[in-house]
Order: sequence, then structure tokens, then C-alpha cells
Amino acid sequence: MVLAPASIDRDALQRRVIRTLVGSQVLGGVGMACGIAVGALLAEDLSGTEALAGVGTTAQVLGTALITIPVARATAARGRRLGLRLGLALAFVGAAVVLAAAVLRSFPLFVVGMFLFGGGTTANNQTRYAAADLALPARRGRDLSIVVWATTIGSVAGPNLVGPGKAVAHAVGVPELSGVFVFSLAGFVLAWLVVDRLLRPDPLLAARTLDAQARRADAEMVRADAVVAGVGGDDPTSGSVADASQHDGPNHDGSMRRGLAVLRANPAALQGMLIMALGHLVMVSVMVMTPIHMKHGHAELEVIGFVISMHILGMFALSPLVGMAVDRWGGPAVATTGGAVLAFAAVLASRSHAGWSGLLLVALFLLGVGWSCTLVSGSTLLTSAVSTDERPAAQGLADVLMGLAGAFGGVAAGVVVGSAGYGMLALGSAVVGVVVLVIGATRGPRRRGDADVPTPA
Repeated sequence: MVLAPASIDRDALQRRVIRTLVGSQVLGGVGMACGIAVGALLAEDLSGTEALAGVGTTAQVLGTALITIPVARATAARGRRLGLRLGLALAFVGAAVVLAAAVLRSFPLFVVGMFLFGGGTTANNQTRYAAADLALPARRGRDLSIVVWATTIGSVAGPNLVGPGKAVAHAVGVPELSGVFVFSLAGFVLAWLVVDRLLRPDPLLAARTLDAQARRADAEMVRADAVVAGVGGDDPTSGSVADASQHDGPNHDGSMRRGLAVLRANPAALQGMLIMALGHLVMVSVMVMTPIHMKHGHAELEVIGFVISMHILGMFALSPLVGMAVDRWGGPAVATTGGAVLAFAAVLASRSHAGWSGLLLVALFLLGVGWSCTLVSGSTLLTSAVSTDERPAAQGLADVLMGLAGAFGGVAAGVVVGSAGYGMLALGSAVVGVVVLVIGATRGPRRRGDADVPTPA
């Protein structure tokens, strides 16, 4: 779709984009939460051993990270719609493969399906960036956080479909545990249709058009000022006029190599990426072993589920407030706060006894809030610091590294708990939280155009 300059009302288009992305995020979130809710149980059932119960989740986390690579390349070449549709399509295929694996009783096929299933999380992660493409700097954090908040609905609704999933399983003739993946299939298909039909025009392509128009207008203004001042006459190729009108051509390379080059050359973008990756490392490390810590204290499954639900509430429910704080006080300030909250939450968790405790509940809720601060602030910092042409590559690499950090945290957490206990894991995570605080507080050199300073609304 070609956009003429007069055809773009940026504010109206952004409102439509946010509504569409919230819809796709809710539906995609339901699809993801449905599958994750029973993934470990199905893995244990198909493998026949509790030791392999976490393999499906690990495959899904790795799939999330690695599927980001082709999604980023597709986004850079042809816009957000193609990238999001690719992630959701792979997730749909993954859910279908998991259903087939359950029917065939094949654990290896299940692992493959869960890897592809990770495409749903990839799409959900990339959706927050789509919300920032057309956002005005003064509202970028808020717009991004609204889409993050929409994940709350899917995260709450998805696990509650496990019961109805059993009835669906009996109706379609698949194993009981796999019935909920039918809801995953439906969620991904509906999310794909929302993106395909309603995300028009594409926010990234529209942002590129607007940026190109702004560059041309700036060049014309400089040229006119130079002519009036008698610099360079009418020759647009002479002197300072040529320098002002020249700019790098569009770069639609969404490769990880390009993303690495962008991050290395841009301190603000690198700062945003580190904040997201390390914040995710802390959150996953503590969260993934909390059910085991509670189980060791003979906590009931319902109580464990309640604590994790409160953790998820902390992750997403307050994100609009976090986004407004980013717009008001800037990304670094909110990232510093997030690092402090993560460290404090981890220290509280380290002091909790095995099983149920109010202290652990508070710690997990605050762990989610700290993660939200690092995700929203880091995402906003990264997006604000790079041009629209550079965003897909830089954002893709950032999400790959964030996913790998989470996978590493999950694996390392099990090793640490097995050798030193949950308390030492939480204390080690608190140290990483302090590192996030320091990174957020660091004010390095900035490129012209880097937006880590809040813009008054």
C-alpha cells in the first residue's frame, strides 16, 4: 500500500495500530498460555520420566529466540505484518505438531512441535515494537506498554481453559492433556487474521515513509536557507547544502550481523538491550525454580499456581504505569528502578522458607514488577535510539539475546539449586539485579537523536 504524504494522519493511524495489536496480543497470548500451562505435564507423560518434564519448555524458549532471526529479516524486508504473520504461522504449525505427537505418543515429535510453538512468543514479543513504530516520542513508552499489558488477558485466560480442554480432547479424540492445544490453534489463527486483515497500513512501512518525508523536508529547508544566505547559489550539490541534504540510503537488512553492528555503534541501543536481557535473566532464574522451592516445603499445587499467577500479574498488569513513567522520567531512570526492584525481590526470595509464605508471594510479585520495568524501559530505549530502517535488525538481535539469557537462566538455576539451594540462587540473581541498576544509571555518550531523555507531553 503506497502512502501519499497527505494521506497519513499519524495520530489516528497510531490509535488504530494499537487497537489492532492489542487484539492480536490477547488472542496470541491465549494461544501461548494454553500450551505452556500443560507443556511440562505433557512432556512428562510422553517421555515417561519427570527428569525430562522441562525439555518441552526449554525447546519452546529456544524456539522463541531462534525464530526471531527469520522474523526480523522478514520484518526488515517487508514490514511488521509479514514478520508477525510468520511467527504466528509457525506457532500454529507447532501446536498442530504437538497434537500429532500426543496422538502418536512421540516425545521427539513433541519437542519439535514445542520449538515451533515458540514462534507465538516471538510474535508477541515483536508486537511491542510494532506499537512503537509510529508513536510520538512523548508517548512511545505508554503505547508500547499498553500492548505489553494486553498479554495479561491471555495469560490469565489461557490456563483457565485447561478444564474445557479436557472436554474438547474427548470430543475430537485426542489425549486429555493435549486438548488445550486445540485452543492454541484457534488463538493463533485468529491472531494471524487480525494482523493480516487489520494491521493496514503496516506501521513500520508507514513510519519509514514519514521519516523519508521529514528528511526531504529538512533538506529542502536547509537548501532554501542556503540560497537565501547566498551559500552555494542554486546548485544543490555545492558546499554545506549538499552535506545537509545527503543521508544514508535505506537499509532493510534484518540480519543479526546488521543488528550487532547497530548495537555496537549505538551506546543507547546497547544499553537498552543489556537492560532487557539481564532483567529477563533475573526473572526467569528465580521464577522457574520457585515451584520446586515451594514443592520442597510441601505446598499444595493450587497454592503454587496462585503464587505464579501473582508473579504474572506483576509482570504485565502494571505495565501501562511503567510506560507512563518512562515517558515522564526517561528510560534510564525506570531501568535503574527496575534493577533495584529485581534485586530487592531476589533478596526477599532468598530469605523465604521452603513451601508457602507471604514473603515469597511478595517477592514473586515484585520480581514481575521489576521485570516489567526493565522490559518496557529497555524496549523504549532501544527503539528510540535507532532509525526505522535499523529497528528490525537491532530489535531482533535484542530479543534473541533476551531469549537466550532466559534459557541460560533456566538451565543454570536448576544447577545452582541442586548444588547450593534456592537461597543462593536468589542471592546470585540479586547481584545481577544490581548490575541492571548500574547499567540503567550509566550515562554514556549518545548519538544525535537518541531519545533517553523524557519528552514533555
